[in-house]
Amino acid sequence: MEEKKKLDISQLIGFALIGAVLVWYTMTQKDKEPVAENTKTEIVQNNESETTTSDAVVTDSLLQAAAVQKYGTFAYAVASGTEESGTTTLENDVLKLVIANKGGQIVEAQLKNYEDYQKAPLYLIKDNNSNFNIQFGTQDNKLINTKDLIFAPTTSKNGKNQVASFKLKVSNSQYLEYRYELKPNDYMLDFSVRSVGLENVINSNNKINLEWDMTANRQEKSIKYENQMTALHYEKEDGKYDDLSVGSEDDEMESDVDWIAYKQHFFSTILLTNTPFEKAELTSKSLVKDVLVDTIATKSFSTVAPLKLTNGALSYNMNFYIGPNIHKNLASYNKGIENVMNLGWGIFGWINRNAFIPIFHFLSSFIGNYGIVIILMTLVVRLLMSPLVYKSYVSSAKMKVLKPEMDAINAKFPGKENQMKRQSEIMALQRKSGVNMMAGCIPALLQMPVFFALFRFFPSEIDLRQQPFLWADDLSSYDSVFEWSTHIPILSSFYGNHFSLFPVLASIAIFFYMRMNQGQQMSMQQPAQEGMPDMQKMMKMMMYFSPIMMLFFFNNYASGLSLYYFVSNLLTLTIMYVIKTYVIDEEKILAKIHENRKKPKKTSKFKQRLDEAMKQAQEQQAKQKGKK
Repeated sequence: MEEKKKLDISQLIGFALIGAVLVWYTMTQKDKEPVAENTKTEIVQNNESETTTSDAVVTDSLLQAAAVQKYGTFAYAVASGTEESGTTTLENDVLKLVIANKGGQIVEAQLKNYEDYQKAPLYLIKDNNSNFNIQFGTQDNKLINTKDLIFAPTTSKNGKNQVASFKLKVSNSQYLEYRYELKPNDYMLDFSVRSVGLENVINSNNKINLEWDMTANRQEKSIKYENQMTALHYEKEDGKYDDLSVGSEDDEMESDVDWIAYKQHFFSTILLTNTPFEKAELTSKSLVKDVLVDTIATKSFSTVAPLKLTNGALSYNMNFYIGPNIHKNLASYNKGIENVMNLGWGIFGWINRNAFIPIFHFLSSFIGNYGIVIILMTLVVRLLMSPLVYKSYVSSAKMKVLKPEMDAINAKFPGKENQMKRQSEIMALQRKSGVNMMAGCIPALLQMPVFFALFRFFPSEIDLRQQPFLWADDLSSYDSVFEWSTHIPILSSFYGNHFSLFPVLASIAIFFYMRMNQGQQMSMQQPAQEGMPDMQKMMKMMMYFSPIMMLFFFNNYASGLSLYYFVSNLLTLTIMYVIKTYVIDEEKILAKIHENRKKPKKTSKFKQRLDEAMKQAQEQQAKQKGKK
């Protein structure tokens, strides 16, 4: 019994030990499991981190390799860390410029004192409508376009001027630099291009081309009219100014070009250089095919000009003018850029520069309403021209007084065979009476330069832009009292889709002016000669045709010009009526003619030669008649 009890006790102790071991083992495994899981997770995380870092290194390496493959030594600019989308702003009271790191070029140019036709801020450069690029080859056979690379910007001050430097780097000491400097209250921007330490980088055997493209976005009420006034202008060798056609497309290759202007109607973007471009390939293309559809842009301009190295380096001092076409302001730079304003050639431009522009600005300096300024300017011009109108009318009156005697000569020498004799007798009568047949033509010819000068003045005067008068909301564009959306092919092309009232009033005034003037002319007109055109019929046709032509032509033109012609013709009608009714006395003119006939006449050498030529012609005509 004692042995059995000992056995039981021993078994109990063994089971207890085994149980204790099992409990210890279980507790030990539970404590170890979390540690193992945490260790595994940490390893996975470390592996993911290492993989990400490795992928980034690989990606950067691939990008760097691709950049080196594409740009060669200029791959440094790609990896420089400069933000590609970054920009720098230069701003004064009149101009705001935004310059991008990519390409180092101007991507926005706002004229702060002007608005577009929708009353929105006016931008000459915006939304990628302009592109400035220098293309060149490198010694490692890469083709570089600066517009694709990232420039490193820095800003500073030069007195009151704001300066922005953009460097396209090969290293910290080797770069191509664009430097912009903006003065206070000025539209002219200093701009320079220079290379530093690139003598062994740029391949001098390859062409270095400056490429400048721009699309002229619409700024004015009438895109058709604006397109007619938008053109590429330039100054070429020997100080000669020229422009490309305003038609559909034109291009020229010019030498020694000092400046190139992408001129819109009232604004210009001009690139000037102190070192003339030896060659410049210039292109202009109209983008307006249908004014009802093409409503965004007027023309696209393009310039390609080779640049030259000086001692292995680029060094060009240039300027950008980005601003309004104001003749006085443009002329103040002494660069000839005022010639972008088409004031007319020769005498027409001289009249505008020395008469109409000063008169207009003098009147507008103390009168705020530009419609009133135009009316007063018209009054001044017509008063200055009234002596010519008087001389023309006096000449007509003299011819009218002589008409009975000239009719008698025509009756005495009828037929084609007596034409030379008839003309000789009429000229002798006029000379004896002291009447010059050209006296009536010369005053009219002297007035023609004024007409054509004004035709150029009104479309060029920016002060009329967006200025209202009566029903016209913009004196620099057409006035519209009625518009329609239906497109009528022929009518819309020549007349437009609107009805302008000022051209109608001007056309009516022209009709009555021509009627009064031609009535005076017809009263002294000789009967049509055999084989000669009937002048009376031609004058009647012109009396009706001219107002209709003006009605169609001026419907899309500046309403300020139509207002001028309306007031001008009203004043001319008034002056002619006063001269005819109160100034000219036909009885006195006739008495003066009789006095002239009593005086001995000196015949000039020209008249002697003319009389001799007519005498010879009459003799030759008589001989031919005798042979027959």
